Amino acid sequence: MKSHTAYLWFNTKKHRELIRITDDVEKELVKSGIKEGLCLVSAMHITAGVFINDNESGLHQDIEEWLQKLAPRGPDYHHHRTGESNGDAHLKNLLVGHEVTVPVTQGKLDLGPWQEIFYAEFDGQRKKRLVIKIIGE
Repeated sequence: MKSHTAYLWFNTKKHRELIRITDDVEKELVKSGIKEGLCLVSAMHITAGVFINDNESGLHQDIEEWLQKLAPRGPDYHHHRTGESNGDAHLKNLLVGHEVTVPVTQGKLDLGPWQEIFYAEFDGQRKKRLVIKIIGE
């Protein structure tokens, strides 16, 4: 069994952003030479996430509004009493999740017809990273 590890770095211009990373993950899969296996994509920060969904701007707006309703920015979260101000970003991470695993079949990411991989930043404008780990044959 082979493995391949790569890191993607982000420093978003906005506090919250969704970034399509499917092509970046596919490039790492090609570099790996793995034809059959699994690809893990995982945010390495507790105020960011990774998810799979459609790359459609209306849906992105719906996701942003849904997350804001469930974990609004600004309220006095208990976390803020420790000197932080990003309690909502931690909760958004829990809602979206911090990682996805995608099957690798015949050297390709085995995604459905509309599925794309996204990095979700909830407390940006500073340097963060994610890890791509591909294992298989």
